[in-house]
Amino acid sequence: MVWCSGWRLASAVSNAGGLGLIGSGSMHPDVLREHIQKCKQATANPFGVNVPLLYPEIDRLMEVIVDEKVKIVFTSAGNPKTWTAFLKNRGITVAHVVSSASFAQKSEEAGVDAIVAEGFEAGGHNGREETTTLCLVPLVCDAVKIPVIAAGGIASGRAVLAAEALGASGVQVGTRFAASAESSAHDNYKNRVANSTEGETRLTLKQLTPVRLIKNNFYQKIVEAEKSGASAEELKKLLGKGRAKHGIFEGNLEEGELEIGQGAVFVKKIKPASEILHELWSDYLLAKKKLSN
Repeated sequence: MVWCSGWRLASAVSNAGGLGLIGSGSMHPDVLREHIQKCKQATANPFGVNVPLLYPEIDRLMEVIVDEKVKIVFTSAGNPKTWTAFLKNRGITVAHVVSSASFAQKSEEAGVDAIVAEGFEAGGHNGREETTTLCLVPLVCDAVKIPVIAAGGIASGRAVLAAEALGASGVQVGTRFAASAESSAHDNYKNRVANSTEGETRLTLKQLTPVRLIKNNFYQKIVEAEKSGASAEELKKLLGKGRAKHGIFEGNLEEGELEIGQGAVFVKKIKPASEILHELWSDYLLAKKKLSN
């Protein structure tokens, strides 16, 4: 949720009854501190911070999280053994995002409190295994004893119910909220997501770190480079710096990196986060009632 989930979105989700997460992957430490402080002012309910562990300023980000007394941290994109003990020793609840059952077991051994099992339907950076949520969640539930949170393609109440049937204790939703009113993404990006159709996202850049993108001019350049046998270094040069910011935050729909999940097809219009959350919950209850009948 880089460039999407700042304090406005996190607090709105928490105020509506969910657990809002600040996405620190697009933030320098001083910016993260500002967002945490503003989130505290905007909600009295619990919220957390998502931290990509490969972030270059990770030490300072963790210092900010501890200084600001954040109670919940979701870690991703790295080895959970590196920071889990540090966080838990300071009374912080830790969940770690994985894309395979083997990584889930390693995360449990590292001492995390919960696992986020994210299938390859998810937007943004993704697992190399390309395991779908339908297969991944039960695999992870069978592999660990701690709670499992399903993610990847969870964009409707029916999907929430399906995740529960697969054994998940909860769900993590990204794409539906990326195009919410409180998302910090550019309106161009939000409208592009809301107008997306089936099959418009693809998992690409597999030589580097797999990432799911909406097809655009930048995506086509990647496809052509890969077809011509471009090396990892050549792909890094093509990617350059700030591509996600360029597309998601600044709204360049052709040359930006438009990260989003397959659940984008369920985004029909830009709505407040509270309305999205209540819609997910009511649709979940309706689906459950239909199933029981």
